[in-house]
Amino acid sequence: MLREFARAFLPLLLLTSLGAASPITLKGSQGLLSATATFELAPPSGLAITLTNTSPMDVTAPSQLLTALFFNLPGNPVLTPQSALLSPGSTVLFGSAEAGGGVGGEWAYAAGLVGAPRGAWQGVSSVGLGLFGPHDLFPGINLAGPESPNGDQYGITSAGDDPASGNWAVTGKDPLIRNSVVLTLTGLPAGFELSGLSNVSFQYGSALTDPNIPAHAPEPGSLALVLLGLGLLAGGALRRKLARRPR
Repeated sequence: MLREFARAFLPLLLLTSLGAASPITLKGSQGLLSATATFELAPPSGLAITLTNTSPMDVTAPSQLLTALFFNLPGNPVLTPQSALLSPGSTVLFGSAEAGGGVGGEWAYAAGLVGAPRGAWQGVSSVGLGLFGPHDLFPGINLAGPESPNGDQYGITSAGDDPASGNWAVTGKDPLIRNSVVLTLTGLPAGFELSGLSNVSFQYGSALTDPNIPAHAPEPGSLALVLLGLGLLAGGALRRKLARRPR
């Protein structure tokens, strides 16, 4: 019986183990605003965050620009900003990036935040929000003055944005990223796991009074549902096999 149990549940246990080290993607939406954030471990001690404005809408005002992500990491480690790069296929409107797609001089990381949305302790941002300053910037040059994080410059516009439509702030006043950026941090402790990630939210605009959207796991098809389904199948197979045995 023990051998049959092991055969039935070993694949499930292996999948669970792999899932613990897999990237975690969270999403948020409110009306026509939508975004995703993918957290992925980058050994030996790195964390890569891919932040994407997934809205199909045309951005016509700064309050529709995705500008920051707030979160709590398990154990609240204080990390070091390493790089901020355009993700593959993303571009800069009304401006430029460094060679290789670098935009580090326009994005910041800070820990120990007080007054951040939803009780978050850490965050990354292209705007100040009264929480981020020049000393928090990722490595890189200042691509558009004044010294960032400041204003709406290098906020993330949507994939569906029409650069010629909207007010001045989103039609040429400031450089904007369309539609995703990858932010890499280092300094995670040994054995760190993402499973305790919490208080994640997407911030829009240049003020905390602009939209802030809580993040949640995508549905359906989450890992939990997959594991539950496999567990039920394995349990059913084991019960049928045991029922066929002579007593």
